[in-house]
Amino acid sequence: MNPAKSSASIAQSADTWFKIDLDRKCLKELLRPSDFEGWKHVVIFFSSLVALGAGCVYLWGSWWFVPIYFCYCILWGGADAIWHECGHRTAFKTKRLNNFFYPIAGFMNNFEPVRFRWSHSLHHSHTASIDPHDFEVEGSIFWKPRSLLAFLATFVPGIGLVNLHRSLHWEILQHAFGVHTRVMRECIPEHKKSACVNSSRLFVLLWCSIAFFSLTIGSWLPVFLLLIPKFFATPNLVWGLTQHVGLKENVKDHRLSTRSVRLNPVISFIYWKMEYHIEHHMFPMVPSWRLPELHELIKHELPEPVTLFEAYKEIIPAVMKQAKDPSYHIKVALPATATSAAAG
Repeated sequence: MNPAKSSASIAQSADTWFKIDLDRKCLKELLRPSDFEGWKHVVIFFSSLVALGAGCVYLWGSWWFVPIYFCYCILWGGADAIWHECGHRTAFKTKRLNNFFYPIAGFMNNFEPVRFRWSHSLHHSHTASIDPHDFEVEGSIFWKPRSLLAFLATFVPGIGLVNLHRSLHWEILQHAFGVHTRVMRECIPEHKKSACVNSSRLFVLLWCSIAFFSLTIGSWLPVFLLLIPKFFATPNLVWGLTQHVGLKENVKDHRLSTRSVRLNPVISFIYWKMEYHIEHHMFPMVPSWRLPELHELIKHELPEPVTLFEAYKEIIPAVMKQAKDPSYHIKVALPATATSAAAG
């Protein structure tokens, strides 16, 4: 790919996002999805998951089960990335493949397909917005926690089993029984609400079926392997929460509300390159595996990606300050080569 000329422009309207204009041919190439890349990731992911699952079955009842199961749960959490890419329809070139894996990966991490199709679209059009409400940032339990202890508790494996009333399980149960939650009222169009209810009921039916199967065979193993891994996949939050925590809200510049980080190859695979998160928000239809290429083209306009350690050096003090002053946010330093930041 030829290096693209890029120029940044900020529209005067407060309703327009900061944009970086790429050469059209270059952008067209970046936007091209690939069935090969999609299958490569999915096959490696599910093969590895099955191998770890087989290890769990073999070691069930021994102490060696614990570390293998922990690894299984962390990898299971990586289904988030497959769900995310399929939701953007960038995991595969073939639309049917995106539509096939989207609900499967969604079920693995309690991302009910109808709700998250709409809330994620809103998340991209109004990132970290209060009105309209971004339910994936402002609406999450991780945004501006009441204390540092509450924030750190989210990383404890299994903590979600204690906070079920704040989990996606509880939201799905409410939707399954026809309760119109805030996200249902404000985010999901009227003509899609019945589909959300029916999809939620399917989730609950699958949960009950797995639990019933476990009772039938007299073993909790199916529950451990298929129902609760998400609760023990909290290490995935270590990199996932770097996306927006501590940054500015209600600003039309992704460089100020979103963070890119540097990860090792193993975590980067589980995350499917989504560590390039500013780049993803600026160009959400670029397949994740092409985000490193995109980064090289526009890095002169972006903050330098930081390590996880560096990210939490600013996140933890920010969380402590936001517990006392919710209006506080981290002030992002842009490089000298960058166009000035958009107004908040």
